[in-house]
Amino acid sequence: MSETILEVDNINCAYDNVPVIFGVSFEVKEKELVAIVGANGAGKSTIMKTIAGLVHPKKGAIKYKGKDISHLPANMILRRGISYIPEGRRLFAKLTVVENLELGAYIENDRGEIEKRKKEILKLFPILEERRKQIAETLSGGEQQMLSIARGLMSKPELLMLDELSLGLMPSLVESVMETIVRIKQQGTTILMVEQKVQEALEIANRGYVIQTGKIVQAGSSQELLNSDEVKKAYLGM
Repeated sequence: MSETILEVDNINCAYDNVPVIFGVSFEVKEKELVAIVGANGAGKSTIMKTIAGLVHPKKGAIKYKGKDISHLPANMILRRGISYIPEGRRLFAKLTVVENLELGAYIENDRGEIEKRKKEILKLFPILEERRKQIAETLSGGEQQMLSIARGLMSKPELLMLDELSLGLMPSLVESVMETIVRIKQQGTTILMVEQKVQEALEIANRGYVIQTGKIVQAGSSQELLNSDEVKKAYLGM
């Protein structure tokens, strides 16, 4: 039985004292791919930012490997082994592919280790190997998304958090991004993703949680959620 690596317990979050997350609880087990799905504005990204230390919960706790990380700063959370890939890619636009990757490993001081990771990651993303000297802002949308994932992997996270990866991508690119996520999971990385493309996310996840207006309204295995009448009606247009 896999151990629980992340435990979110009854958290409330607010922006400028306006509540957006209400009593949210969920868990992620080691080597699992868990999807939090729901419409735009449901609070998915706020949950991710809270785990990543960019927002702190007003109530409740977040535990990672049994230790409370609820109020740690973002750089400390990264050092614990959690890498957050935010919505909207946030690349260093004027730097090359390789320079972006190296910045993803800023917490690692061993040059040999950085080179080793770079090699492994470029093998996982052949398109980035081809574009290694290209300036990030000149890449296509799909390539930029691949680079943001690759940069997140450079810190060698145990838990990779992916925020709305499909945003702004054409359907064929969404498919190749999802295939990449599956490959990363197969290599042993635990993944938590939030996504408004409900079907695409649940098709690759082990388990899922459905969020509506800041509350989790349904949870279960991916198959259970894909078969649920409520999910079909609300998100799959069926």
